[in-house]
Amino acid sequence: MTDKIAIDPKVVLAEGVDEEPVEKNRRLFTGPAFTVIATLSTLYAAFHMFALNGVSISDWTGVEIPLLPQFPLETWNFRIVHIAGALVLGFLLFAARLFPDTDRPATPLLSMAGLLLLIPVAVAGYTAIDFVLMIASGTLQQMGGLTVWVSSPDVPTGELIYNREIYWFGLPLLVATFGAIVLGWLENAPRARFATTDLVLAASAIVVAIYLVAIYGTAARNSVGTPYVPIGIAFAATAGMALIMELTRRVAGLALVIITGVFLVYTFTAHLLPGILAVERPYTWLRFFGHVYSDAGILGPTTAVSSTYIILFIIFAAFLQASKVGDYFVNFAFAAAGRARGGPAKVAIFASGLMGMINGTSAGNVVATGSLTIPLMKKVGYHKKTAGAIEAAASTGGQIMPPIMGAGAFIMAEITGIPYQEIAIAAIIPAVLYFASIYFMVDLEAAKLGMRGMREDELPKLNRLIRQVYLFIPIIILIVALFQGYSVIRAGTLATVAAAVVSWLTPNRMGLRSILKAFELAGVMSIQIIAVCACAGIIVGVISLTGVGARFSSMLLEIAAASQLLALFFAMCIAILLGMGMPTTAAYAVAASVVAPGLVNLGIPTLTAHFFVFYFAVVSAITPPVALASYAAAGISGANPMETSVTSFKIGIAAFVVPFMFFYNAAILMEGTWFEVIRAGATATIGVFLLSSGVQGWFLGGRVAWFLRAGLVIAALFMIEGGWMTDMIGVGSAVVVLLIQKILRPSPDVGFDVRGAD
Repeated sequence: MTDKIAIDPKVVLAEGVDEEPVEKNRRLFTGPAFTVIATLSTLYAAFHMFALNGVSISDWTGVEIPLLPQFPLETWNFRIVHIAGALVLGFLLFAARLFPDTDRPATPLLSMAGLLLLIPVAVAGYTAIDFVLMIASGTLQQMGGLTVWVSSPDVPTGELIYNREIYWFGLPLLVATFGAIVLGWLENAPRARFATTDLVLAASAIVVAIYLVAIYGTAARNSVGTPYVPIGIAFAATAGMALIMELTRRVAGLALVIITGVFLVYTFTAHLLPGILAVERPYTWLRFFGHVYSDAGILGPTTAVSSTYIILFIIFAAFLQASKVGDYFVNFAFAAAGRARGGPAKVAIFASGLMGMINGTSAGNVVATGSLTIPLMKKVGYHKKTAGAIEAAASTGGQIMPPIMGAGAFIMAEITGIPYQEIAIAAIIPAVLYFASIYFMVDLEAAKLGMRGMREDELPKLNRLIRQVYLFIPIIILIVALFQGYSVIRAGTLATVAAAVVSWLTPNRMGLRSILKAFELAGVMSIQIIAVCACAGIIVGVISLTGVGARFSSMLLEIAAASQLLALFFAMCIAILLGMGMPTTAAYAVAASVVAPGLVNLGIPTLTAHFFVFYFAVVSAITPPVALASYAAAGISGANPMETSVTSFKIGIAAFVVPFMFFYNAAILMEGTWFEVIRAGATATIGVFLLSSGVQGWFLGGRVAWFLRAGLVIAALFMIEGGWMTDMIGVGSAVVVLLIQKILRPSPDVGFDVRGAD
């Protein structure tokens, strides 16, 4: 990885902060293999850009090329191809195990066994293509303009298809898929070469896509989710789901895979369970797997968003990376905030908020900006666990920052049907409150420890950076286009083009080669989030089939009958629990299926309910015991991961109160008159400050005793509801604390110095 601290001789400059880190299981190809991967990745990302804008090669050339797709593609087909492309790229790029520092000895026998698995996948592929030709021949019966695909042992012609789907398509496909997954865990292949088992898995993904595209183009699609679904769909879905879970394990770890496995086990054991988890009768393999690879599951809302908005903004981020805008963001943050006390920590807040908004992953943002900010925070006096925790909390907040919100806004729009613009506007005050809470915690920590800011000669020159403010133009164009009523796809495309144009005003001009490189980067960057969204779709499919979400809603209603606040607290815990160890996108998608409907049934407005769930799905990245962002920061800071996660939880503690604020006061979500909105934002900010002061034990210039800290926390909690009376009580309590502190001067807490504690 490029060293991101360049001091020449004293000035701290960001360099390469938006470069993608190289994972320990990513293959590093050279020569022809690199050319193949680069070409596939470029074509994959470019395909999405053209498809989303309805442009085909024929439109550009004026020549009809029958074998090339014409856009727009049918929705299900587009999503199937979207997932299949990510699977192919993912298996070719990411190995089943981490690579050691030196290559492991090759395993020729396992490699040979992997090659043998190409035989069953070739048989399944040949059969799938034969089915495509059969459907295209026009010899099959038609009904309502659709080909009738009969796959049944009870019908003469249907029996032939049924047997071919089992013995010549389904069983060979499962043998190849599961055999390659198991052998892939054992096979050793050099880092610069393709593993034979990964080639088999990539081929299996293509075969699954060919079959599903063919069959879903017939009347058989109408049988999805019923016991009458063609058995071939169940075979293809089983293999496809196994491929998705294996790729998710490789690129995102075991957490999401384990949670998905729990839901799968639940599907087939729910009839044995008591209470709200029970279902009347067991689900068959055919019914479930014939249901899960549909728009009620894998091809549902999560893939709908990853195949449109998410990949579009990944392409946008790749273009920004090619034009080195990320470096400019961080340098600008250093120049603007570096002089303040605890300067690098405040830089982390600003820089990570900007970067995290775009890149859509808390842990990835920590790696990108934290490798610069964390060492500098340690240098000015922060303990290593605190430095990592600040970066983790700041990077996590990028997911809440409009207008992009790390793609969360687009998923929310897809699930709720609320226009994107409304969601982005509603996110403004919650995002400000989140970053204000982090800023207050950081500033008060710096005040306690008597920290200095960075010296003038250590910082980039602000006047020089201001002359490059045009690098913000792509983001400005994005925001303006969105609020002028352009579609998200058109706005994102305009912003991407603007990033290429703006680069011509910098030394990093984007020519054809740079543009192709940006598409290549986008293809690689998209693999993780696409796999995660597809895996989350499996959970969504389980929830939609079993109805467990509706039963959870009924349980929330029963709890709310006793206490609505208790119901909200319970919903918060479930949202955090579901989000632990999962990327934000998947965490919100799952929590939105389980928790949000229950909140809506309580009478909570849809936008408020989903923002409540989304906020806690985001902060699960800094919530112990499984806190992905905190663990990533600990890897850079050298601190204990659990200590870092506990500290990041403390730094972000005020953020856990914010969702309750906009539950009690909808004006925080921009619902109400301007006066109500401004008052709600102002009083909520005061409440966040009081809570931060109570947690840190530092209030308006001095340390405070334990009982005054408790008073500050109580005052902050009174500010939550947003009513005139509660606000006055909260402010009055804070004034009383201040008077006691200034007049009576009680002794502050003994041994409160964090440096001493560390």
